[in-house]
Amino acid sequence: MTEPTTTVVPEQAGLPAAVLWDMDGTLVDTEPYWIATEYAMAEKYGGTWSQEQALSLVGNDLLSSGRVLKEAWDLPQSPAEVVEELLDGVVARVEESVPWQPGAPELLAALREAGVPCALVTMSYERFVAPILRHLPPETFRVIVTGDKVEQGKPHPEPYLTAAASLGLEPQDCVAIEDSNTGAKSAEAAGCAVLVVENHVPVLEGPGRVFRPTLVGLGPADVAAVRDEVAARG
Repeated sequence: MTEPTTTVVPEQAGLPAAVLWDMDGTLVDTEPYWIATEYAMAEKYGGTWSQEQALSLVGNDLLSSGRVLKEAWDLPQSPAEVVEELLDGVVARVEESVPWQPGAPELLAALREAGVPCALVTMSYERFVAPILRHLPPETFRVIVTGDKVEQGKPHPEPYLTAAASLGLEPQDCVAIEDSNTGAKSAEAAGCAVLVVENHVPVLEGPGRVFRPTLVGLGPADVAAVRDEVAARG
């Protein structure tokens, strides 16, 4: 868990206190990497796998996914060992190429310029996050919460509560960016306003959720508008 820090609220009036980013499917479009690795593992172990099964894991904490894969293929390994093998395959792919989501790097840069702190809130493990962060400026994320650093993964609110607390902020003053039901539920339960940009799976409506078709062209003021829209709903 990241140590709490003192965060200065952005000087520019009306901006959110912080933006809390999901990673897979939101910052980077790595879901195809996970799915390809799952298919490769299914072939290796003589099991079957489907797109529907793969998409059902989107947004889950990795140990939950490890349990599903272990059961699906009747594997002797523990769920944690299944996760490590899964990570081996995905890390190898991301080290070759980082597939940024359209508009994500530009929005990150704009938030940085505006003085809005960002946190990364992902259920991926630290060793998968590291090669992605190497492509970003230092301190792009003030706080990084990974799946191997929390007790309860998404959809539990702990990951987003942890991120806000580590920034020294209240969740309701932050905006989360998510692409899955699992992640949106986690952020909403924590008290964040949630900017949802659907990717590989549809996301349900919710009182704390505001939908946009893409991150392309969005800036800090657009993210602030998400917070204001949720607040106006009462």
